[in-house]
Amino acid sequence: MFRRSPRRALGLCLALALPAVAALTVAPPAIAQEDQAPGATLSEGTVIGFDQVDRLKPFVPREFWSNREFFFYPGMQLEIGPPFRDYSPAPIYQEATAKYASQVRLGPENSLEGYRAGQPFPMEEIDCQHDPDAGAKIAWNFVRRWEGAAGKARFYYSYWDRGEQLPLYYEGNAQGISLAYRPEPVYDATDGDVFRGEKRYSASGPVVEAPFDARGIMLLTYRYKASYGPSAKSKNDDTWVYIPSLRRVRRISTAKRTDAVSGTDFSLDDLFSFNGIVPQYNWWCLAERDLIAPMNSRVRAYPYTDDHNFGPYGLSFADDRWELRHAIMIRFMARDENHPYHNKDIWIDKQTMEPLYSFAYDRKEELWKIITHNHRWSDEDFEEYAGWEGVPNPRDATVVADIIVNVQTGTGNRIEFWDRSGTAFPSKGRIRRFIDVGRLTKGR
Repeated sequence: MFRRSPRRALGLCLALALPAVAALTVAPPAIAQEDQAPGATLSEGTVIGFDQVDRLKPFVPREFWSNREFFFYPGMQLEIGPPFRDYSPAPIYQEATAKYASQVRLGPENSLEGYRAGQPFPMEEIDCQHDPDAGAKIAWNFVRRWEGAAGKARFYYSYWDRGEQLPLYYEGNAQGISLAYRPEPVYDATDGDVFRGEKRYSASGPVVEAPFDARGIMLLTYRYKASYGPSAKSKNDDTWVYIPSLRRVRRISTAKRTDAVSGTDFSLDDLFSFNGIVPQYNWWCLAERDLIAPMNSRVRAYPYTDDHNFGPYGLSFADDRWELRHAIMIRFMARDENHPYHNKDIWIDKQTMEPLYSFAYDRKEELWKIITHNHRWSDEDFEEYAGWEGVPNPRDATVVADIIVNVQTGTGNRIEFWDRSGTAFPSKGRIRRFIDVGRLTKGR
C-alpha cells in the first residue's frame, strides 16, 4: 500500500515546471523512412477483434506493433472510423496563419521570432526531406497548434503495474488560459495579448480533489513569452502552490521537467507527448506515412463513466474508434546532456498537429516508453465546448487522454480528462481573478 502525501500529489500537477539547459551539439540522425505496405486497406465501419489484429500492422508504428500485447487483447472491439476526415482548425486560426506566417522565422537555438498568431510555418510549405530546419518548424507548429482559448477539464490519474491498478491515484480539475498570441479580432489592438503589455503567454493550474489527504492542493503556473527565445533571453516558468496542511502558498523553485512524477513512468514533459520548451532541444523531421489512431473517440470515459474497458493492462484504447490519418514523425534530442532520454520520436497528425504516438529511448538507445493519446472532436457530441466571441465554432480535435507504457517494466499511467474543452473565459474580470496568485491563499 502506498502512503500518500501532498508532496506526491504535486508530481501530477507539476507538468508545468521548468528546466535549466546546457548547450550540446549533436549530429543529425540518419533518416529512416517508415515503409507503408502496398495494397493494405481498412474500410470504414469494420470492427477489428483480437483475431484480426494483423490487419492493423501496416498502419501502426513498428515500435507499437512490437509491443502490441499492451494494447491489443481478447475481447477488443476496435471500430474503423472515416479515413482522413476533415478536422481542420477554426477559420480564425487559418486566417491568422495566412496573415502572419510570412513574418515568422527561426532564430538562434531553434527559437521563434516574429510570431503573432496561427500556425507559425504552414505545413504545406515544409520540405521534410530537404529542409534541415523542418523538424524545428514542425515542433513549433505542434506547440502552437489550435487548442481554443483556454483549457478546462476534470482529470483522473491512475497507476498500473503489469495489469494491476495500484491504490495511488489523483483526481480533480484543471484550468488554463491563453494570454497571448490570440487570433480573435477583439485582441488586435493589443497584438494578440489579453492584457496590454502582457509578458506571459499562458497561465494554468490544477486543483486536487482526491484522495482525501491531498485534497485542496492548488497550483498556478505562468509560462512566459520569453520561453520562445534562445537560452540567453529565456525565462523559466513561475509556479505557486497552496498546501492545505500548511495553510500557505509557496513558490516552487525551478525543477527539471524530465524528473519522474512520484516515481512513476510519467515525466514532467511527457504530457501530450511533448510539453517542453522547443529551443532546449535539437529537432529533425524523419518520416511521413499514413497511420491509424483514435482521433474522435466514441467513448465518454472519466468523468462521465469509470467502467470503460482499457484492456487487461489498463493502458489500451483498443475498445474505441480509430481512423487513418496522414502523419509525420519528428525526433528531438536534448541540449542538456543529463536528459534521461537519448531521443524521443513523435508521430503527429499533419492536419491538426495533434500527437498520435511517441517513443522515448533511454541513454542506451533502447526503447523505454510508449505514449499514446485519445482525442475528441468538438463538433461531435461535445456540448461542453461552446464557441465564444469571434469563434462561433471551435473546430478543435483535442487530446482527452494520455497513456504512458514503460515497455521495460510493464508499468504505466493513464491520465484521463474526457471533458476537456478550450472555451474562453466569459470576461476579463474572470481571467484576472484566475491568474491572480492571491486566489490561492483562499484555498478551498
